Amino acid sequence: MSETPDNAVHDVQTAAVRTIRTYIEQHRTAFLGDLSEWLRIPSVSAQPERAGDVRRSADWLAAKLTDTGFPTVEVWETDGAPAVFAEWPSGEPDAPTVLVYGHHDVQPAAREDGWHTEPFEPTVVGGRLYGRGAADDKGQVFFHTLGVRAHLAATGRTAPAVNLKLVVEGEEESGSPHFRALVEKHADRLAADIVIVSDTGMWSETTPTVCTGMRGVADCRIDLYGPDQDIHSGSFGGAVPNPATVAGRIVAALHDADERVAIPGFYEGVTELTDVERELIAELPFDEAGWLTTAKSHGTLGEAGYSTLERVWARPTAEVNGIGGGYQGPGGKTIVPASAHLKLSFRLVAGQDPARIETAVRDWLAGLVPAGVRHEIDFGAPTRPCLTPLDHPALKAVAGAMSRAFDGAKIRYTREGGSGPAADLQDVLGAPVLFLGISVPSDGWHAPNEKIELDLLLKGVETTAHLWGELPAALGDAAGRETGTAPLDTEAAGPAAEAARP
Repeated sequence: MSETPDNAVHDVQTAAVRTIRTYIEQHRTAFLGDLSEWLRIPSVSAQPERAGDVRRSADWLAAKLTDTGFPTVEVWETDGAPAVFAEWPSGEPDAPTVLVYGHHDVQPAAREDGWHTEPFEPTVVGGRLYGRGAADDKGQVFFHTLGVRAHLAATGRTAPAVNLKLVVEGEEESGSPHFRALVEKHADRLAADIVIVSDTGMWSETTPTVCTGMRGVADCRIDLYGPDQDIHSGSFGGAVPNPATVAGRIVAALHDADERVAIPGFYEGVTELTDVERELIAELPFDEAGWLTTAKSHGTLGEAGYSTLERVWARPTAEVNGIGGGYQGPGGKTIVPASAHLKLSFRLVAGQDPARIETAVRDWLAGLVPAGVRHEIDFGAPTRPCLTPLDHPALKAVAGAMSRAFDGAKIRYTREGGSGPAADLQDVLGAPVLFLGISVPSDGWHAPNEKIELDLLLKGVETTAHLWGELPAALGDAAGRETGTAPLDTEAAGPAAEAARP
C-alpha cells in the first residue's frame, strides 16, 4: 500500500523533530555556557551606576547575534540605555517577516536580598539555572539564537524560512521610557507581518500554554486642596469642605455594588470574552486556594459574574494604589487638613483607548469635587492593551510548534494581567502581537533566586526551530483567504476549536 499524504507529512515532521533535538543536544553545553556568560553582566537599568554594564550587555548580545549568523546587527542608541537590532533576510520573495521582541536589562539583585547563590554568578542546581535574568528575560531572548540554527539544520537552509528580525531593548525593567520613540524612529526597519514577544511564560511545567493577551494600564495622581493650611476642626469643621473626606468619597465612588467600575464610559469599546474563551480559561487547572496563598490574601473579590482568572486577565479594573492626607502621627490632632492625595491605576483590556479613559476619569472627578476644593490630576504615560485573536493563523502555528516540542501535548491558552511595551509595537507597526515564552511561575521573576528550568528552556529553543519553518505556510494561507483565493476554514485555522477537542 502506498503511503498516504498525511503519513508522509507525519514522517517529515517526525524526522524534523529528531534532527532538531539532536542538533540542540549537540550544542547544549556551548549554548548554556554562552547564556551564563551573558547573565554575569549585571545589566540593571534602574541603577545609574550600572549604565556601563547595560551597554556591555548590548554589545555582548550584538556580537553573539553576529556569531549566530545574522548578517545585520546594530546597537541602537536611545536617550537612555541602548537596544539591539538584528535582521536575517530569508531570501524568499514571498517570505513573511517576523519581529521578535525581548529585553536585555534586568532587575536589581544582591545576595543579601535572600539569594542562595550570587545573583550574577549563574549556578546550575538540579536541572535549574539560577541567576538574575535567567528567565526575565535573557534566557528567553537567547533561546532564539540556538533555535534559528536548529531550524537551519533541520531544513538544510542557509537562511531562515522567514525574514527574521530581533529588537532587544535595554530599559524594560525601568518602564521602557524611550521604547516607543525608538519604535517610531525605526518603524521602517522594524516593519513586520507579526511580532513575537518572548517575555512571558506558561501556566506550569506540566501544562504548556500560549499567552494571547496582556492588559494595558493608565495611572494618575489626584491632589485635593481645601483650606490654605490645617485648621481647627472644632472652630471650622462641618462648615468648610474637608479634602480628606472628598478623597474618601472619590474612592467610594470608584465601584458599584457589583464591583464594576462606576466611571461613566469606562467600559466603552471593551472586547468581551466569548463563550469559547471562557471555556478555555475554565479548562486550566486553577487552584484558587493556592493562588490566594501566592497573593498573600484571604479571599477573592471582584466584578460580579466573572471568575478569578477572567477578572485578572480579561476585565478592566480600577485600583487605589495610595491614599493620604491630614495627620498621621500618634494620638489625635483634631484638624481639617489642608490637602489630601490619591494614586489610582486602571488596567485596560482590548478595545479600550487610554486617551478616552483619561478623559472619562477627568470628567468623573470634576463632578465629584465640591466647590471650595481645588483639584489637580496628572496621568503618567499609558500602556495599551494587546490581544491575539484565537483564530489568527500565526497563533495556530505557534501552538503547533510548541505542541511538537512538548511531544504532542495539548496547548492551552492564557492571558496575563500585567502590562508591557508589546502594545507599542502593535500600535506603531500595525502588526499583530503573539507571545512565546516558556518560563513558569516558580521561576521567581523580580525575586531572589530567579531561575529557569533547563528542560523548558530547551523546549523554547525547539519551539522556535519548528515555528520558523511553519509560519510561511500559515501566513500564506491566511493571505490567500483575505484575497478570496482560499476558503476560510475556521475548524482548521482556529486554535480555539482545535484546543477544545479531546
